[in-house]
Amino acid sequence: MDRFLDTPQKTRRIRLVAFDVDGVLTDGRLYYSETGDAMKAFDVRDGMGMKLLQDAGIELAIITSRRAPSVLLRAGDLGISHVQQGVADKRIAFDELITRLAIAPEEAAFMGDDLVDLPVFRRCGFAVTVADAPALLKRHAGYVTRAAGGRGAVREFCEMLLHSRGELTAQTRRFLGRATD
Repeated sequence: MDRFLDTPQKTRRIRLVAFDVDGVLTDGRLYYSETGDAMKAFDVRDGMGMKLLQDAGIELAIITSRRAPSVLLRAGDLGISHVQQGVADKRIAFDELITRLAIAPEEAAFMGDDLVDLPVFRRCGFAVTVADAPALLKRHAGYVTRAAGGRGAVREFCEMLLHSRGELTAQTRRFLGRATD
């Protein structure tokens, strides 16, 4: 598709990827226990994709409007230390994050799924959304995954990012053991 032709130019500069949670790292559904605890399901393969990004030297962050202990647990599992929850204005949180990390907006990607993510989409260097996002968000994204949120969309983006930078083979080679291909 024509609009993705400049993707490698934009992705080579990426040093930080920030993710929304509900609808991106999860399928967006909330499950409540009988005691009122909210539960979320995270895709393990998405986590592997995020680890591949970290291994390639890309910093990861989470910026989400909601608060949930499960987000901190998942971030801890993945070694993500930049977690901002309960954020009313994601653009402000994004700006604070890139300032703290001394990263230019063009060197940051953001993956979101709904209208509250648009201000960050318009600020970051590379915006990504999921297949089941609203049409308006898709129009502002540099990449739209084929997979839905919480269903492999993060893994798809992570692999696309590494592939576009020519780093996917190097990041996956170690899993092949002694094999050469």
